[in-house]
Amino acid sequence: MEKKSMVKKRAHCLVLAYPAQGHINPMLQFSKLLENQGVRITLVTTRFYYNNLQRVPPSIALETISDGFDKGGPGEAGGSKAYLDRFRQVGPETFAELLEKLGKSNDHVDCVIYNSLLPWALDVAKRFGIAGAAYLTQNMAVNSIYYHVQLGKLQAPLIEQEISLPALPKLHLQDMPSFFFYEDLSLLDLVVSQFSNIDKADWILCNTFYDLDKEITDWFMKIWPKFKTIGPNIPSYFLDKQCEDDQDYGITQFKSEECMEWLDDKPKGSVVYVSFGSLVTFGEEQMKELVCCLRECSNYFLWVVRASEQIKLPKDFEKRTDKGLVVTWCPQVKILAHEAVGCFVTHCGWNSILETLCLGVPIVAIPCWSDQSTNAKLIADVWKIGIRAPVDEKKVVRQEALKHCIKEIMDKGKEMKINALQWKTLAVRGVSKGGSSYENAVEFVNSLL
Repeated sequence: MEKKSMVKKRAHCLVLAYPAQGHINPMLQFSKLLENQGVRITLVTTRFYYNNLQRVPPSIALETISDGFDKGGPGEAGGSKAYLDRFRQVGPETFAELLEKLGKSNDHVDCVIYNSLLPWALDVAKRFGIAGAAYLTQNMAVNSIYYHVQLGKLQAPLIEQEISLPALPKLHLQDMPSFFFYEDLSLLDLVVSQFSNIDKADWILCNTFYDLDKEITDWFMKIWPKFKTIGPNIPSYFLDKQCEDDQDYGITQFKSEECMEWLDDKPKGSVVYVSFGSLVTFGEEQMKELVCCLRECSNYFLWVVRASEQIKLPKDFEKRTDKGLVVTWCPQVKILAHEAVGCFVTHCGWNSILETLCLGVPIVAIPCWSDQSTNAKLIADVWKIGIRAPVDEKKVVRQEALKHCIKEIMDKGKEMKINALQWKTLAVRGVSKGGSSYENAVEFVNSLL
């Protein structure tokens, strides 16, 4: 975005992100957008996460707070609930200490933009007389589901086979976030709590674009007048191209591996890209089915398997051949933008979905937990850009089922590809000058002054 002449002084925003790659990436991208509008940004993360960062944009200042696990991070906690409970105890105190330190040094903060999973940040900001903006990192359908739990209109565990909510398609049990079921039920209160005080926020920002979520966005705007869609927050080079040098998120905990040369040798639309994000883990049975499918599939494949997951691969499975390449990490946006990629097999994390929507790549959906089942529902039945892979009674996607889905997209997925490219056009329109996300971001920046 171009800088606006109306910005008379440099506003200062603290951006408090949940310490995970999938949460920091979009908030950092929004930060770069604000910075281009003349806003000064300080990114706040936990001490453990900070110590493990490989790279940070030089123009963005960094500060840290404690989550209670400064040496071991989330792994030290022994589980998500224990980690978030402790973070909720320690985080507010150390965040208040940071705001007090900045105040004493006359480093005025105009606004705290906080990940909505950390609602206590708003309470702390208000104590210091600082404005607060909630940043929602999941899509509006998922936000609506959790909001209705907060209102007491939806309860878990679910009994109804069909769920009807305003401005959403009919949802079935398989479409609901995993936190509604016994195995993940303990985490439901934590994701619902992001709406406990959201009505007190000065702005509510969501990483989506209006054309993607028209009906539910209109519904929420009647309830939250300060609600704004400001996405997709992905690197500009792959979207509106207003910043040609913005080709990655600019912050990572992972070292890059070179896989672009391998892709360069492959024909257009011939490669199946497989990645399940930075958190999903599979049992050995599911890993075996994935291996068998990719071995027997007639297509080339590029598969991202984190180092901690590679132990589950068969010992005789070659990680680099002419047909396939297995890496521990790769620059996903660049991969999806490569003309050799014809299909994306994904866990359906929201960032991955936005990236593939913006790059016009059809999807095979294998949702695992959290919001991913709801995302998969939208992918297959609403946006019509992919297929949801069926699971058996053990909740395993078998090799034959996955092979069929891949073949369907690679050989016959013309309509899904067309739909994906149409969403790409609408996403670009949203973030370009005059588009809804562009204008919402400008309005937000101007309001800081």
